[in-house]
Amino acid sequence: MNHPRRRIFTWTAFLPKRLVRILLSRCAVRADCTPSNLARWATIRRAASAANAAHSNSGKKWKFFEFSVNLPNSSRARILKLLRGLRSETIPCFSALSSLIAPALETRGLRFHEIHHDTSKMVDAAAAAYELYGWQSATLPTNLIVEAEALGAVIDFRADMPEAMWPLVAEPLFASPSDVLVPRGDFARRGSIPLICDALRQLKQRVGNDIVVGAWIAGPFTLANYVVAFDTLLPEVKQAPNEVARALDLFTEALISVANAYQDAGADFITIHEMGGSPGVVGPRAFGELILPRIQRIVRAVSAPTILSVCGNTNQAMELLAQAGANALHVEHTNDLARSREILGRDVLLFGNLDPVKVIAQGDAEKIRAAVERAANAGVDAVMPGCDLYLQTPAENLRALIEATHQLLKN
Repeated sequence: MNHPRRRIFTWTAFLPKRLVRILLSRCAVRADCTPSNLARWATIRRAASAANAAHSNSGKKWKFFEFSVNLPNSSRARILKLLRGLRSETIPCFSALSSLIAPALETRGLRFHEIHHDTSKMVDAAAAAYELYGWQSATLPTNLIVEAEALGAVIDFRADMPEAMWPLVAEPLFASPSDVLVPRGDFARRGSIPLICDALRQLKQRVGNDIVVGAWIAGPFTLANYVVAFDTLLPEVKQAPNEVARALDLFTEALISVANAYQDAGADFITIHEMGGSPGVVGPRAFGELILPRIQRIVRAVSAPTILSVCGNTNQAMELLAQAGANALHVEHTNDLARSREILGRDVLLFGNLDPVKVIAQGDAEKIRAAVERAANAGVDAVMPGCDLYLQTPAENLRALIEATHQLLKN
């Protein structure tokens, strides 16, 4: 399929003549919008931004220079339209969750355990997959326990591990749901949330003209999983549902505050990652009675597009998930995607569901290509990893995923 090309970037700058020659040579490559050239374009934009910033403090001779680049229809524009329910002939590939991988962090000279409380490092890490490989989204925060930390939980950032690993809550904050308390005041001002909002603003400025910038929050039950003793939480879903509901209400209000703060900081979409409280984990009945109403409340409170991301096989509960009212549903690789689409019909956007470990991280280019084609043929609206990217995903495998969806777009 040939897609009409249109002019979407015009850059005006005062630039040194040498940089003009470099930019012109790089722009010549942009006639073909391949993943590698998308990464080159990110480099060009950073160079031009730096040149503009230096202009006012330099006594050197600068050349006034304007250039435009012709590209296929912007993937950012397509994804934003899709999130508003406007499908196109092409199927995008991006992530509703984290796109961090260890090889990108190593290329940037970043250590995973150091990025969670440093705004500059957060931005460098989040932008890396796009700037290095051409990945079509960037998301923050850099972990899913931000809200648990803001509640006061002690976090183990795994600094002593030989390879990048996700942070963990060191110990439960509450012995049971009846003990749950949320500090008064603006919850979005607690912990590292203000730093993340600053990072979102910087990330949006850095890559937000090119790709979508998203933010993700824990679902209410997932947050409960992090901070309430697990051996009491699940039993009390049946034995003390009113106490569980009270705790989830407190968490929901806190999460709404965080989601709105991320939205105000520039997030193009908000993902609610209810991995611990999905119907595939707690069962459809508990989900429908305790968790669904709280997710609906979050969705109603956020004006940005929302994506509900769930774990486990949820084919038996797709209609329940659709009742959440999110703009899109994101399911993992254990779902029969064609069956999920059949149940939902065409009224609900469906994203997924490549196995992030066995396919994306451990598969070869052919296995990745076949998985992308299967997802597309099953009726997915956006090809995505079934969860966040596995941290140890090789860079060449992420490139293979991008190339596979690029070929899908061309064909």
